[in-house]
Parts: sequence; structure tokens; C-alpha cells
Amino acid sequence: MKRVAVITGGGAGIGRAVALKLSEAGWNVVVAGRTQLSLEETVALMPTEGMGVVCDVSNEDDVKELFSRAVEKFEQVDMLFNNAGIAAPAVPIDELPVETWNQVIAINLTGAFLCAQAAFGQMRKQADGGRIINNGSVSATTPRPFSAPYTCTKHAISGLTKSLSLDGRQFGISCGQIDLGNVTSKMGDKMAEGVLQANGSVLGEPTIAVDPVCDAILYMASLPKGTNVLNITVMANDMPFVGRG
Repeated sequence: MKRVAVITGGGAGIGRAVALKLSEAGWNVVVAGRTQLSLEETVALMPTEGMGVVCDVSNEDDVKELFSRAVEKFEQVDMLFNNAGIAAPAVPIDELPVETWNQVIAINLTGAFLCAQAAFGQMRKQADGGRIINNGSVSATTPRPFSAPYTCTKHAISGLTKSLSLDGRQFGISCGQIDLGNVTSKMGDKMAEGVLQANGSVLGEPTIAVDPVCDAILYMASLPKGTNVLNITVMANDMPFVGRG
């Protein structure tokens, strides 16, 4: 039986690229996102069987429906890639609307929690358990200027990853996290154009293609049961991250 992956934010960008990489490696893939057309486009590119499910990850009922349909079609869920996320405008915290804060928290953190919760519940029932991979960020350890909402969610994702890794042991469930630098995508391309630095300057930062990210996810997903990569960082070597400040 083919292994089954659920990928949120799978209609474009990193999510779509990872979905196609897993499909090429023989996985059946369920992609979730907000737009039916983009999900259908992703599924059409898969060499294996796939399915697209419109889902707002911040909505508990949507997430339950996502995993219900995945199990109904494929009978199991072997891996979740918690990928859906958004950013907020880079403004001083006193200029940030509370509504924007709440939206980022809802998608990046509550959404990741709800999907992990549903995946965990299904994986507990399976003889082989399963694996959850959370998409973190280099912001999980080091913030950018005026990035409080995004940075807070990514710090929290690190806590979620470690908690799930610990709590999943007895059920054969592994959880790891991939922290990405600037990847060529809708969000990453903006960094290449120029982004505010800690010293007040604006600098165009290097990016990497999505292929090494896909390779890293496939490596993590293909590890034998009982083996886990708790955290991995994939970034351009000359990105101003290690020396930020």
C-alpha cells in the first residue's frame, strides 16, 4: 500500500512543490488549501493518486473534514506536512491592528495545532503510527524587525514540535520541524527584492530554489519508524541570518 501524505497550503509554492516531490516518490497525496482551482492544478500534476480538499486550517470543522476525507479515500495518513502560513505587514507593534495579530495566530498556530491534533488522532489508530513535519522558519529562533506576529507563531511551532515529539513516542508518532530561510516563492521573492534589516537598512537577501526543501522533506518523511529529525534548517549559505543584529 502506498504511503499517504496530507499537505496544507498545497495549492501553490512550497506546498505544491513538496506534494509533487512526494508523489514522484510514490506517495499518494492529499493537498489542502483555500482555492479549489489551485488544488486541482496541483493534483493534475501528480503521477500518483491525489486529492484536493478546500480547507481553512483555522476552522476546526474544516480540518476534521479534511482528515475524514483523506482516511475515507486512502484509509490512512502516514504523514502530515503542516505548511499553511501567512505573514503580517512589517510595522511597529503599536501600529499593528489586533485583527491582523489574531489572523496570523489563527492560521500559523491554531491551524497547525488543529491539523496536528487531527493527524495525531488518526495516527494513534494505525499500527505504524505516523509522522508530523511542521514548517517553522529561521524566525523560530531569530526575529526580523517588526515581525512580532509571525515570529511569535514560529517560536510557538517549535514548542508544538517538541511537545508532539514527546507525546507521540508511545504511539509510534514522530514529529520534526523544518526551518527555512528565503525560498523562491511568493513570500521569499519579496525578500530578494529588499527587506528591512536590524540596522535600519534595506537589503535584498539571497534565496534558494524549492528543490532542496523538497529533498529535505522527502528525507524526513522517508526515515524508518523510530528515527526522527527533530529540527533541520535549510537556507542560502550567505543569508544574513547567523550574523543578524
